[in-house]
Amino acid sequence: MGARMQVVIVGGGTAGWMTAATLAMSFAGRLADVTLIESEEIGTVGVGEATVPHIRFFNQRLGIDEADFIRRTNATYKLGIEFRDWGRIGDSYTHPFGDFGHDIDGLPFHQYWAHASRGDTDGLPTLEDCSLPIVAARDNRFTPPLEDQRSIRSTYSYAYQFDATLYAAYLRDYAEARGVVRIEGRVDAVEQSAGSIEAVRLADGRRIAGDLFIDCSGFRALLIDGALKVKYEDWSHWLPCDAAWAVPTANAGALTPYTRATAREAGWQWRIPLQHRTGNGHVFSTRFTDPETARAVLMDNLEGEALAEPRMLRFRTGRRDLQWVGNCVAIGLSAGFLEPLESTSIHLIQLAIGKLIELFPSGGVFDPADAAEFNRAMALEYDRVRDFLVLHYCATERDDTPFWRYMRTMTLPSSLTEKIAEFRERGIVASYREGMFLPASWLAVYYGQRIMPDRVNPLIADMPMATSHAHVAKVAAACASAAKTMPLHEDYIARIKAAA
Repeated sequence: MGARMQVVIVGGGTAGWMTAATLAMSFAGRLADVTLIESEEIGTVGVGEATVPHIRFFNQRLGIDEADFIRRTNATYKLGIEFRDWGRIGDSYTHPFGDFGHDIDGLPFHQYWAHASRGDTDGLPTLEDCSLPIVAARDNRFTPPLEDQRSIRSTYSYAYQFDATLYAAYLRDYAEARGVVRIEGRVDAVEQSAGSIEAVRLADGRRIAGDLFIDCSGFRALLIDGALKVKYEDWSHWLPCDAAWAVPTANAGALTPYTRATAREAGWQWRIPLQHRTGNGHVFSTRFTDPETARAVLMDNLEGEALAEPRMLRFRTGRRDLQWVGNCVAIGLSAGFLEPLESTSIHLIQLAIGKLIELFPSGGVFDPADAAEFNRAMALEYDRVRDFLVLHYCATERDDTPFWRYMRTMTLPSSLTEKIAEFRERGIVASYREGMFLPASWLAVYYGQRIMPDRVNPLIADMPMATSHAHVAKVAAACASAAKTMPLHEDYIARIKAAA
């Protein structure tokens, strides 16, 4: 066996310590030595963080005990995201982490609901009544799904809402216990040779050499941009929000097992409930409002007492043309940024880490084909997440402000135009071989914002309306019954904390 690779991670925070923890679990002491450089002088973006279900499998792969994680990060459980005022003011719908009903005779359940809704709708349950995670979330109930595929209690998943700063600290303990070396310091210069990075120099003069450099330096992008000058593809014409105010508040009311996104005059407001506080923020476009007005909108719409002064973040939506160049890989905000409307930021970090592990340079040899595959996969995923986020904005009927008039009439990515047309025509949801958003996610936004199929599947069209109505009623009744058996979300968490 040759010498172990020297891996240098520049930057801590969620991206840096997720990367360090995974490399430590996978390679430390065998194939690689891992060093992470971070400076306490430089803050992280870390606000209350909401996630998607993929984070569960990341934690499981590291061997993290869920109960310990819940206690250590002040986490809560998440069954989906509630969207308010997106289609029209007064609207509300939920994107669930689970299915709408179940396929019947090989056809999607939503087709039966769409068929039934064309007839007498008196007493017809809504499509959301046929999703167990939505029904449970309405009543603030939670329990993990069952593995028995015959049970309706197996038809959903869940994610977490946690304190991102505590999560980074949790992973730091994990990584350092497995050999990762942390260096306190600020990177002041980058040494390059023939398109690769040889070392970074710290402000105090120390030189840290390495074979593989991972840029987790956030929006600063010290390596991928500062040193390697990789171009950034700007998506602000599709996603013009470029700033956010963030503020924590005291918890008020029940502990909800979902995140909320409420559309505002020139953007939207998030609400993320944690055990010890609630994370709040207002994402907005400086083209359509000014920061002080946006700050007032946030502070005027808080449910609990503010625990600190709000702080403002600035960003530009888009991604790097390349995220792996030479011996440098960008992970996290240095690779790109998509506003947190669907809680995708940690998923994109997780995906990049997984791809890096899969394509990890063998024996320190960097194969251009590996970098090309990494860049292909990451660009594709960023593009698909972009399309899903843009759908929320363009599928609106609002014309009450210049912001919403722009969003509903802007030119869309061709890939999104095709997806919407396919659904309008026949109720077909384009599915991916790779990708995080399953058909239920697209259905939630389509139906939630009134994009309806013009016709149902021909195999259902001649069915008696009463038959479709009966299918829908049966599923809705099963969801209502199952939800009633679940404990309250806050009681479930209280039991976990008491078990410590």
